[in-house]
Amino acid sequence: MENSTDNNVQKDESGLCNITKGRHPIHCLTVIGQIEGHYEAAAQVKTTKYEHVIPQLVAVQEDPDIEGLLVILNTVGGDVEAGLAIAELIRGITKPTASIVLGGGHSIGIPLAVSAKRSFIVPTATMTVHPVRHNGMVLATMQTMNYLDSIQDRVTGFVVDNSGITKTEFRKLMMKNGDLIMDQGTSLDGYKAVEKGIIDQIGYLGDALEFLYNEIEKDK
Repeated sequence: MENSTDNNVQKDESGLCNITKGRHPIHCLTVIGQIEGHYEAAAQVKTTKYEHVIPQLVAVQEDPDIEGLLVILNTVGGDVEAGLAIAELIRGITKPTASIVLGGGHSIGIPLAVSAKRSFIVPTATMTVHPVRHNGMVLATMQTMNYLDSIQDRVTGFVVDNSGITKTEFRKLMMKNGDLIMDQGTSLDGYKAVEKGIIDQIGYLGDALEFLYNEIEKDK
């Protein structure tokens, strides 16, 4: 990683700026496309690789020059365990954190959205709540069903613990029939996601940054 002329801006080899130069240095983490876990997605699929994200989050916690974290989400979901691992790391950061959902925050993107201390969503964004699914061949046994249920309980528990929705309401959204054409579940726009208590508030980029700045200044 090479540094630019401004001390608050750092660029990686792709030229992307990760730390802003506003009132306070904020690390911006983008979660886009499919969250990739233990298996690589197809070459033409845009992905967020968890092995790339984890070192960034460790750096946010460890680097004294970084004062806050902004997570920007536009994801279709992906690997459940990778998504939960990233969400747990975000939740464990002791510095101010905020998330904003743009476009979509579907499936395992929901735990990622609620993992920050304050979550925002734009009105045109959508979030899809649905049961845990498994790609590929599985053994149709009671043990397999119990395993999928346990994963689903972990996702539900994380969302409930880090948002304003109840377990009963979240499972009702998850198991709803008739809303999604080829699946069980519910699709929520920004207003509905806030109304249901999943996301804290409707907001835009400026709102998320202002929250972070205020939290940083409050701590100081």
